[in-house]
Amino acid sequence: MELLIMINACKIASASRETAVIPCFPYARQDKKDMSRAPISAKLVANMLSVAGADHIITMDLHASQIQGFFDIPVDNLFAEPAVLKWIKENITEWKNSIIVSPDAGGAKRVRSIADRLNVEFALIHKERKKANEVASMVLVGDVKDKIAVLVDDMADT
Repeated sequence: MELLIMINACKIASASRETAVIPCFPYARQDKKDMSRAPISAKLVANMLSVAGADHIITMDLHASQIQGFFDIPVDNLFAEPAVLKWIKENITEWKNSIIVSPDAGGAKRVRSIADRLNVEFALIHKERKKANEVASMVLVGDVKDKIAVLVDDMADT
């Protein structure tokens, strides 16, 4: 709400252009209907930003890239991957003996990209869920024995 109020205040004060920099896009995981009559809240946030007067959105690592399509204004979705690669190389001395691990199947593409750029292996954890935020079982797909496991996730909420 504060961001919407600031955007609108700038628009009313005759700002020629307004770019909203939103590193963590609100309601990013609510990008599709998972049940009947469920809201697509990420679309509502996109609409509110546009109506408030934003001309351009800059965000990072959207949970789902389809959110960019919710906007009628330009959206730049920046990626943290270059910074992650740099951090791994500078802070993990044995990074060449590492394996990049995704804690869920949804992150497989992200960890594969990082592993490819580091020229190391990757693994993922397949989870069966009872309900949201409650894991019934987990299976590790990949061999992490005697390697430094680097878990890469897009969001930490539990």
